[in-house]
Amino acid sequence: MIDGHADEQQAPRAPSDGAAAAVSFRGVSKVYGTNVALNDVTVDLPAGCVCGLVGPNGAGKSTLLSIAATLLRPTAGTVEVFGHPIADTAAVRGVVGYVPDVLGLYTGLSVVDYLDFFADSYAVKADQRPGLIDGLLELVDLGGKRDADVNTLSRGMKQRLALARGLINDPKLLLLDEPASGLDPRARIELRDIIAHLNGLGVTIVVSSHILAELEEMCSHALVIEHGRLAGFEHLGDEPDRVVTVTYLDAPAEQYRISDDAAQAALVARLVGEGRNVVSVSTDTTGLEARFMRLTAGELN
Repeated sequence: MIDGHADEQQAPRAPSDGAAAAVSFRGVSKVYGTNVALNDVTVDLPAGCVCGLVGPNGAGKSTLLSIAATLLRPTAGTVEVFGHPIADTAAVRGVVGYVPDVLGLYTGLSVVDYLDFFADSYAVKADQRPGLIDGLLELVDLGGKRDADVNTLSRGMKQRLALARGLINDPKLLLLDEPASGLDPRARIELRDIIAHLNGLGVTIVVSSHILAELEEMCSHALVIEHGRLAGFEHLGDEPDRVVTVTYLDAPAEQYRISDDAAQAALVARLVGEGRNVVSVSTDTTGLEARFMRLTAGELN
């Protein structure tokens, strides 16, 4: 069990690095009839971060990304992307790249023709497109497939092509909805490396995924949504909580969540002071998976 003496859960907090916001959500709600997809979400995502968007199925993750991409209008609340209100769709779309969970690739086109179509849609001049496309294909390691029919690509290649499409407008903010879904381990590693490279170039990235261990490796922040509400916003660079397991001479073991050495010492002193026969104390730090369970209804009590 997680003991009731653990610190009370705090409200979602801003990151400690003080960075300016890439995306600001203020009281954002989205309602479809009687279905509340998002409910009063307020949070700032700092510029330059890689933010993992996590939550159970149907929590509202895709809805939040679609609103930031100007594909959906919120029922209530306001959203700004690098200072542009989402009502200014042209300004926002000029700085946002969006890769949805459904890739929507056009079959019957070659890889080059596919990217050229979208470059034209973004009004990239014809004489600039070949260099742009070559650079994107090199980035996503598809240079050897430039003349291949899109339909002949593997799932991982299609995902990387969709990512290249999302980068055509040189976005400051990249929104990725379940980009690792259906990918094999090698393709996931390649995708993770590309995300790290883009972030190193200064691109702010928001990525939704159910693969928490991978998000923990590449994300600086985690935004947790449950039932349309903001359950937590955490800076993953912060020292994680600890789970302390206490075993007793004459009673079942118990678990307590504490924050640091001082809290652990105080816990042991309290237990001994209460006359508990403490035999041993072991400590494990908690990662993103444990934080997710703590912030959502999945936590054991």
